[in-house]
Amino acid sequence: MASVIDKDGPAAGAKTLKRRRKFEMRRSVIVVDRIADWTISVGGIFVIVAVFGIMAFLAEVVVPLFTGGRVVAAPPAVSKPLAGRTLIDKVDEYNTLSVALSDSGQVTAFHIGTGAAIEAPAFDLGGQRVTAFAQTLDGANLVFGFADGSVRFGRLTVVSSVLPPGGRPADLRRLDGRDATDGKAIYSTITDGQIRRLSVATELEPPRKIADDGAAIVAIDYRLGGTVERPTRTFVTVDAERRTRLNRTETRVNMLTRQATETVRSATLPPLAAGFKVEAVLITDTGDQIYIADRAGTLLRFDTRNFDQPTLAETIDVVPGAVEITAIGFLIGEQSLVIGTSEGAVDIYFRLQTPGAPTTDGFRMIRAKSLERQPAAITAIAPSQRGKMFATADRDGGIWLRHATSEQTLLRLAPASDRGRYQALVLAPREDGVLAIGENGKVHAWQIAVPHPETTFASIFGKVWYEGYPAPAFTWQSSSSTDSFEPKLSLVPLIFGTIKAAFYSLLFAVPIALLGAIYTSEFLHHRVRAVIKPVMEMMASLPSVVLGFIAALILAPFVETWIAAVLLLFIVLPLTLLAAAHAWQTLPERAALALDGVPKFAFMFVVLGIGVWLTTLLAAPFERLVFAGDLRAWANGNIGTGTAFTTLLLLPLAYVAVAYGGATAAGTRLDALFRHADRLKAGGMAFGRWLVYLVLALVLAWIVASLLTAIGHDPRGGVVDTYVQRNTLVVGFAMGFAVIPLIYTIAEDSLNSVPEHLRAASLACGATPWQTAVWVILPTAASGVFAAIMIGMGRAVGETMIVVMAAGNTPVLEWNVFSGLRALSANIAVELPEAVRDSTLYRMLFLAALTLFVMTFVINTLAEVVRLRFRKRAAQL
Repeated sequence: MASVIDKDGPAAGAKTLKRRRKFEMRRSVIVVDRIADWTISVGGIFVIVAVFGIMAFLAEVVVPLFTGGRVVAAPPAVSKPLAGRTLIDKVDEYNTLSVALSDSGQVTAFHIGTGAAIEAPAFDLGGQRVTAFAQTLDGANLVFGFADGSVRFGRLTVVSSVLPPGGRPADLRRLDGRDATDGKAIYSTITDGQIRRLSVATELEPPRKIADDGAAIVAIDYRLGGTVERPTRTFVTVDAERRTRLNRTETRVNMLTRQATETVRSATLPPLAAGFKVEAVLITDTGDQIYIADRAGTLLRFDTRNFDQPTLAETIDVVPGAVEITAIGFLIGEQSLVIGTSEGAVDIYFRLQTPGAPTTDGFRMIRAKSLERQPAAITAIAPSQRGKMFATADRDGGIWLRHATSEQTLLRLAPASDRGRYQALVLAPREDGVLAIGENGKVHAWQIAVPHPETTFASIFGKVWYEGYPAPAFTWQSSSSTDSFEPKLSLVPLIFGTIKAAFYSLLFAVPIALLGAIYTSEFLHHRVRAVIKPVMEMMASLPSVVLGFIAALILAPFVETWIAAVLLLFIVLPLTLLAAAHAWQTLPERAALALDGVPKFAFMFVVLGIGVWLTTLLAAPFERLVFAGDLRAWANGNIGTGTAFTTLLLLPLAYVAVAYGGATAAGTRLDALFRHADRLKAGGMAFGRWLVYLVLALVLAWIVASLLTAIGHDPRGGVVDTYVQRNTLVVGFAMGFAVIPLIYTIAEDSLNSVPEHLRAASLACGATPWQTAVWVILPTAASGVFAAIMIGMGRAVGETMIVVMAAGNTPVLEWNVFSGLRALSANIAVELPEAVRDSTLYRMLFLAALTLFVMTFVINTLAEVVRLRFRKRAAQL
């Protein structure tokens, strides 16, 4: 080595060193590389932190949905003895003032927090004792029944007024940090220095004779209804002789003169059996149903829709054996009847229309829910004025706060001392307080916070039996126009809608995108590819709101008009392209090479045009053959059978079975014939084989479809059913156009990245370009292709605007391609702007977002695991 250096001389050595210095990495490049590496690492860490931060934020918003309730404060019990038995207790809207009424007409009002007495006018009942009593849900409208057979109507209200700043009277006695009193009213400081004044007012109407023979009224119930112009007052009474009378007063108000005309109607119900001990009588708001409960456990339901001829519709034993009914009442909306028993059981009954019901009106009482038992007999039920929450009190002084929809026990309350039976129990109007009056006159109050009583894991992800529903169901309906609405907050229909939209869109997009990527990568001329690839990539930039707009206003009406032709297009276009491909194989090799590239690509569009033209010609005969001439009527099940449509569904599988059987039986001999035949003859033979396979597959599919129809199978009611304009088929088209460019671009890049020596080796071994693409290139690029599909799925799962605009936003659980859906993302976009911050709906929408986040995270994680396995296998090549 030294001799060589000596021979070349110092000049050569210097030249070599100079050449080496030329390839040395400059320090600035190293610094930039390290900065880039550090920046990428830090950026990646921040991305991970951001992802987990988002998840943590979503979880923080969602967790309160499952925290139940809590007691905010429990003021000391106060003693407020009344003259006689306490009939009701009433709490104002702000949980500040309590008003109790006794059977002598005495009214006692006091400040809940301190027990300070407030003046309240009594009801002058003329010295009579009340033998029956009822109130409306808000406790404002009352009716008294007396021993002489008469009734009197009254009103007990808490009058609320707002005084301007400075309007507060002097010399008020301070009650707490917010409230003060002058003994006649309570004054509360509210926002902007204003003062809220609360006082008690009473009204009493003259007596009305109901039982002419003077029989005492033993049970009564009372409802107000009608409209502003025509208010109605309906009440039902049961007297000591077990006679039940229904009375309705309708007042017509002349809107010009304001004069009122009153019409009174009365009807007598069928008599009660001897020995029937009336525990309670209830009437609905519309006055069309009356319930009379016997203490022994019998419940009578009368149908009073025909006011002049009420009938006993149903008799039901609601409790077994010697168990007694000890409390009964409606929840708001009067579709849920709550019954408490002497064993502490609390059951909820629905009146449901049932086919073959052994009743006169086709309805029957169904025990829909059995809630958790209390340790002693139920003595009182206090329903909420806002929702399906209610409180139940037992004989030993326990008070349980429950929710009918979620079937959960929210709170268990009990006084620290003086436990015993309660005379009255009330739930505050805003569901933020519970107040009970014991038999000893002690008043026990609790301030509570139960912000989300209707949500549990079971009510969100399981079936719930909602009012008016024939059976438990998964349902999403977050709002309605009535106060008695029962929120239905199951996320299952939204999760299903997300999966359904993604499935049908990928079913449309994946074959087109993958076949297009394979064709572009392995068969398309490089000049055409240089144009097609950028165009497809530009399609990915189309805003989804534009695609949704087009789908809703253009595509949906078009598909509805030409639905049979659209379905036929899925059959005609593939068959036309396959027939054209077989025809291309018969061309002389020189002509095929000369026409390759742009002419061949243009020929494909000509074939597509021919396919569309054939579809328009065959659409009407196709609809007559498959759908009995009317697809919509056929989908509804009104005409035709499902045999022809089932045949079309089974055709691809039948073709695969026939082709596999043919290849197994005669594949080797046919391949030998093709190899020894010229191009024209081989192409003709391949075309003939394809036609034979197609006919045999059609026959096989028809035979199987006929057998399925014979055993009762029908695709209607499953993948196809009632047609609506904005449906999943339209969503699949529109979302498919959004997903295809993503899958196509990534898959085509993956196919192109396969080493060229694998293609060359496969072709050198005698494989055709198609065999090379399917058996060599595609398996090698499987990890990239799979990643492309997963990215497309991610886009489909998270898509919002297309689903919002084109899917109809109907949260239904059915695979019907002709019906709509509601996805998680679309639901968030539609309802979040209207949701009150921190409300149940607001947090449920964040739970929907968290669910979507978790779904995407799980899918991507599983996809990455599978992709790495594909990549490991490909690396071995």
